Amino acid sequence: MEDDLDQSLDAVGPRLRALRRQREATLAELSTETGISVSTLSRLESGTRRPTLELLLPLARVHGVTLDELVGAPPTGDPRIHLRPVTRHGMTMLPLTRRAGGIQAYKIILTSRRAEPEPQTHEGYEWLYVLDGRLRVVLGEHDLVLAPGEAAEFDTRVPHWFGPADDEPVEFLSLFGRQGERAHLRARPRGGSGKADRG
Repeated sequence: MEDDLDQSLDAVGPRLRALRRQREATLAELSTETGISVSTLSRLESGTRRPTLELLLPLARVHGVTLDELVGAPPTGDPRIHLRPVTRHGMTMLPLTRRAGGIQAYKIILTSRRAEPEPQTHEGYEWLYVLDGRLRVVLGEHDLVLAPGEAAEFDTRVPHWFGPADDEPVEFLSLFGRQGERAHLRARPRGGSGKADRG
């Protein structure tokens, strides 16, 4: 099992380099898009830096691939979708979409309080919906706490960070799209037959 994991992680570097070259992007351009330093990106591609969830997530988003595709998870031969959670540093992430490009959906569970907020920026647009627990969201000058049933959407070029608001786990959905893609909610207004858009 450990050997399989090591082999998958070793293959991430060449896969990252190939994805970047397909997009004809430089390391500097990728750094701007992801908020990851050029030196770290270079070490990831060469295999001298071990990939972590915090590094792979923005790279998967920018390249428009799922985490499974990025780490080369083997196909099961079964037509049903087998979603595989990834757990790192108190964060469990379950991809809910498998197609490349478009809006990517994830279910995320944070089980422990993260360190002091370190807001990051990158290209894209994100929508968060809290299922259980309380989620602290630092967004630009705002410091918010979202309760179950509450949502937030924002341009990820605005410095942002999120984590548990207290010592209890928090579970939420994350929808992420490239710049210009937004999540929209269609709701029928009370007492009316038309539709209202919220986006």
